[in-house]
Amino acid sequence: MAEGRKRENYLGIKGWVRAGRYGLERYLYFLQRLTGFGLIIYLLIHLYETSFRLRGEVTWEGVMGLFDQPVFAVLEYVVMAAFIFHALNGLRLVIEELGFALGKPRRPVYPYETSLQRQRPFMWAIGVLIIVFLVVSLYDFLV
Repeated sequence: MAEGRKRENYLGIKGWVRAGRYGLERYLYFLQRLTGFGLIIYLLIHLYETSFRLRGEVTWEGVMGLFDQPVFAVLEYVVMAAFIFHALNGLRLVIEELGFALGKPRRPVYPYETSLQRQRPFMWAIGVLIIVFLVVSLYDFLV
């Protein structure tokens, strides 16, 4: 391939974020990747923070005193929200990938129904479940 020619099918990061013709499912898939990456970053930070326990009680208490700030309470809720979304959306993806959300086979009669149309009610049900868990966890954080 010539140096100056643009690759026709290359979208880069823009291909991750922009859904194009794919719709809401593409955005959910992007959020699945984003929350997975965020949870890995949180895990690494948590392991580093926990390692301060080895340096003695005074150091440990100092680090824990730092985490009593209100901004860390908000970040804790963000981590909880990312976990809830990642877990329930991942469950949805596994169930759909195994074919359980497709329903019974139907005759191909025009207008054709795609598999995405059959999976949409399941997607909305999981979305409502995610919202319920987020509201319950927010209530728990606030009270």
